[in-house]
Amino acid sequence: MESNNSVPASSPCGIGTLGRHLARRLVQIGVKDVFSVPGDFNLTLLDHLIAEPELNLIGCCNELNAGYAADGYARAKGVGACVVTFTVGGLSVLNAIAGAYSENLPLICIVGGPNSNDYGTNRILHHTIGVPDFSQELRCFQTVTCTQAVVNNLHDAHELIDTAISTALKESKPAYISISCNLPGLPHPTFAREPVPFFLSPKASNQLGLEAAVEAAAEFLNKSVKPVIVGGPKVRVAKAQQAFVELADACGYPIAVMPSGKGLVPEHHSNFIGTYWGAVSSSFCGEIVESADAYVFVGPIFNDYSSVGYSLLIKKEKLIVVEPNRVTIGNGPSFGWVFMTDFLSALAKKLKNNSTALENHHRIYVPPGVALKREKDEPLRVNILFKHIQDMLSGNTAVIAETGDSWFNCQKLHLPENCGFEFQMQYGSIGWSVGATLGYAQAAKDKRIIACIGDGSFQVTAQDISTMIRCAQKSIIFLINNGGYTIEVEIHDGPYNVIKNWDYTGLVNAIHNGEGKCWTAKVKTEEDLTEAIATATSTHKDSLCFIEVFVHKDDTSKELLEWGSRVSAANGRPPNPQ
Repeated sequence: MESNNSVPASSPCGIGTLGRHLARRLVQIGVKDVFSVPGDFNLTLLDHLIAEPELNLIGCCNELNAGYAADGYARAKGVGACVVTFTVGGLSVLNAIAGAYSENLPLICIVGGPNSNDYGTNRILHHTIGVPDFSQELRCFQTVTCTQAVVNNLHDAHELIDTAISTALKESKPAYISISCNLPGLPHPTFAREPVPFFLSPKASNQLGLEAAVEAAAEFLNKSVKPVIVGGPKVRVAKAQQAFVELADACGYPIAVMPSGKGLVPEHHSNFIGTYWGAVSSSFCGEIVESADAYVFVGPIFNDYSSVGYSLLIKKEKLIVVEPNRVTIGNGPSFGWVFMTDFLSALAKKLKNNSTALENHHRIYVPPGVALKREKDEPLRVNILFKHIQDMLSGNTAVIAETGDSWFNCQKLHLPENCGFEFQMQYGSIGWSVGATLGYAQAAKDKRIIACIGDGSFQVTAQDISTMIRCAQKSIIFLINNGGYTIEVEIHDGPYNVIKNWDYTGLVNAIHNGEGKCWTAKVKTEEDLTEAIATATSTHKDSLCFIEVFVHKDDTSKELLEWGSRVSAANGRPPNPQ
């Protein structure tokens, strides 16, 4: 397709260019928005991406946020992409790519590289560390991407690009593609006019292994008295949400979710009993899971954070672990090349209905306590704030929870059907949510994003509020101003956890600068909060709404206090005697 842009979409003879091929490939895999920061090595490539009518280029304030935005976009769309410049941009985006790797997100990180003639010449280039070896950036990316492609000649460019993109999709991990700055506008016979559409052959389970795994699991569970199911974060990688519901519907077991899997398990399901997080589980959920005589953990990640400093009371002999491509039963057999969706669907047909544990939950469950009473003009408390956020949720919203106490407060929100929920628990990078909100909102235009961000985290990545306004996004950001890094305080306090207080609404107003739709409010009492939410959801429903909420520095969730002391104990274990 020819474009009105000054860059030719393809050469006169109908052979495509490298830049057009890459642009079309991104569109074909579902990327409609690419997050970028310009630099001299990627400018020609950016021209070719702009020339693609189905691709929207979004310039970000820095590379870290561009990477976080691609991460948020991938969570909503299934794949994301960012474009930065060589080394100085690549090493800046590296932290965001590492986070996407830890969360199993397919993300295409494209870097504008040196002129192809400079490879192997012993020249020193700008934007590098001053040595003639250009491989430093590649070596850094090798540990946080599943595949790397350095495209510095046209003959194998087509194969390198297609292999990198397809590997990212198959592995559900980021890919790194470096493209020499003098190549995007050049045609080559391998770039057909319109690239042949991608086809990733579906992976089929080993049929004998699947049957054996289902038989062993069914025998294990059918003889148990009070089994439960717990969903984890790798349900997303396996695209097994529907199969998980099939299993839950068929067996009658209670279903819980690991904190890092929240949003992947339907909380409106009649068997849902809450978040299983060891000592900081939802009320009455931890007791049911840990007292079960069999538990099926579907796609779990057991790390020190999700295990509350290694304090889960889970016994391996009672445990079935369902990985995206493997099933392990108790201390016994493990079955490889058995895929989660196939296994859950087949197991659903073999289980006897057993609602014993669910009935136990109903017996011991006590509904949440009396509504909090307050004095007029009493300073706002965090519990009250989240009671009001709960009332804002619907199938047309999505929650993004920043690393920090928002993890614990948002974890307690009950998600209505189709309400999105995202946070970055494995990597836990503070500041992630600003870029992720930008990317998620760009991908999920049918939802209004509600982001809960602490003041400490916001100071890391605040600039890209600017990009949200430029993209006419209408998210609601609750900036929780409690004067520092509260989550760090509860793990290990010190003067380094106190930060300079900003006039956050003043900052956002300055960034807004009268261009685009943006509304801010400061909130100190429940009356202020009620009024601000009413305004944000009516008069300013089409604006970016930034609500700065003032709370006491020690007003934390009780879960953070418990979790922080356990994680602190795990971090502080003395060395084992040698």
